[in-house]
Amino acid sequence: MTTLTKDAGTPAPADAGAFLSVRDLHVSFRTEDGVVRAVDGLSFDVERGRTLGIVGESGSGKSVTNLTVLGLHNPQFTTVEGEILLDGQELITARESELEKVRGNKAAMIFQDPLTALSPYYTVGRQIAEPFMKHRGASKRAAWDRAVEMLAKVGIPNPKERAKDYPHQFSGGMRQRAMIAMALVCDPDLLIADEPTTALDVTVQAQILDLLKDLQQEFGTGIIFITHDLGVIADMADDIMVMYAGSAVERGTTDEVLRAPQHPYTWGLLNSMPRLDSDLDTPLHPIPGAPPSLLTPPSGCRFHPRCTFQDRVTGAGRCVGERPLLAPDRASACHLTADQKRTIFLEEIKPRLA
Repeated sequence: MTTLTKDAGTPAPADAGAFLSVRDLHVSFRTEDGVVRAVDGLSFDVERGRTLGIVGESGSGKSVTNLTVLGLHNPQFTTVEGEILLDGQELITARESELEKVRGNKAAMIFQDPLTALSPYYTVGRQIAEPFMKHRGASKRAAWDRAVEMLAKVGIPNPKERAKDYPHQFSGGMRQRAMIAMALVCDPDLLIADEPTTALDVTVQAQILDLLKDLQQEFGTGIIFITHDLGVIADMADDIMVMYAGSAVERGTTDEVLRAPQHPYTWGLLNSMPRLDSDLDTPLHPIPGAPPSLLTPPSGCRFHPRCTFQDRVTGAGRCVGERPLLAPDRASACHLTADQKRTIFLEEIKPRLA
């Protein structure tokens, strides 16, 4: 069942120029063990020509959010509430036939594992050409030529011959490039990249990131970049949204979030990263505990069972009993005051990162 509601429980950033606008998104799955609340009150915007980086641990709702944008969920077991506007078109209540016109055309997705996303039964060129024929009404010859052109654009050597190959004949980096070519073949206005550099070596990873930036500059594409790697986000994103347990806990520009983070969870993510200039025996500082089960999420602030700063919040039990909201624009969902956040970061967190 898919339903639409207009009641926004979480304040959202106001941006009339956004190409993608998500408001108070709730996504839940019915399972044998109960209802999994995978996304709970999420709001964000993406503009043409800008990149939104979404970071967070596994299970925070990053991929579910973006699969929902494209309607890639099983409606038999999924409930979706809220509002998703793509270039003014409401997607949550859209029919499947309407969504098919959006996927691969206005919006496209690069999946985590291209080996499983690409069909082993068809050549790479045919798979790239198919959406071009479907959305642009091109002939097979024109679509094939377009596929060869896109393979050349993403840096595949000898594209005319390699287009005739099957996915298993490509290396991991080449398959990822082919997935990018498929996603961009119809010049979409929105590209969702779901950990596109996972399991790639650092040289190929750098090539893929440079390719995405070059293509964004050429086509003016808006990008949602999902990753665990804060180093990649620092290089790729214009804006960052930090997710935890199905909700956004912090957002802002890349400089704002990485240079002056405000949420204890963001502090934990930054503090757990190893440093190249540290001694080999320097211990890491992991975030204590584990992400909560979304079958039975904690009350109040979802992060409070793992937070080491809740005793500094004014009001006994506030973190347990009251859920903090995420305000528009630059904000973090935390009960600490702005002065407390600033003081803790400068005196306790930043010295560890320096």
